[in-house]
Amino acid sequence: MVGTTAPEVSAAAAAGPAPVKKSESRNLNFFYGQFQALKDISMPIYEKKVTALIGPSGCGKSTFMRCFNRMHDLYPGNRYEGQIMLYPDNTDLLNRDVDPIEVRMRISMVFQKPNPFPKSIYENVAYGLRVRGHTRRALVDDKVEEALRSAALWDEVKGRLGDLAFNLSGGQQQRLCIARALATDPEILLFDEPTSALDPIATASIEQLIADLKEKVTILIVTHNMQQAARVSDYTAYMYLGELIEFDVTDTIFIKPKNKQTEDYITGRFG
Repeated sequence: MVGTTAPEVSAAAAAGPAPVKKSESRNLNFFYGQFQALKDISMPIYEKKVTALIGPSGCGKSTFMRCFNRMHDLYPGNRYEGQIMLYPDNTDLLNRDVDPIEVRMRISMVFQKPNPFPKSIYENVAYGLRVRGHTRRALVDDKVEEALRSAALWDEVKGRLGDLAFNLSGGQQQRLCIARALATDPEILLFDEPTSALDPIATASIEQLIADLKEKVTILIVTHNMQQAARVSDYTAYMYLGELIEFDVTDTIFIKPKNKQTEDYITGRFG
């Protein structure tokens, strides 16, 4: 989908209040060295909604998502073109004057496999707060508890906050990583296939958590699981070969997509 404006959603969204943009990409291109991985992507991310990115492997889903918290800055030779706007303060996240560390505080990320730090449960969650300069113990204690509660983990770990995070189960470790991401009060939470390494029970727990979290934070999720995208997201974007093919309300994408290529992918005839 090539153009200067973000795609409009279908009339299916008109029944409720008009969605509010939390962020949007504008004519976003991204290059790994000479290779162009993203091609002129303009797409809205709506506030306190879940937006799913779907498409075959190598289509640019994770590359697109990682632009939002400037993860690509960590590797030489990577290059952005275009803008990613964050509202309501109209900050271009890709502007050279914007500190990528501050971007990562405002836009947190949860990775495919649980990646707790080799520290205690408490220190994992407190890490971002300490990076931000919070040293008052009472404040850190409160924020750690709040984040663990938000990640539906507090009741399971409140008596052993000093234990190593590696002692938790895989599903608990992933919820700990979510708590760590939530502790700095991010405005957007990025999930890169957050359940691909988990069993069905832990997957269901994370999906329920995502449904609960969207009451307080905007969520962008990459998933290869069509059923998961249909279950957890409000909006869905289908990508192919670095291009945005279609973006719309999730029900529309899965029931009546406008693009034949999207329909072929959803129904399993392609990809």
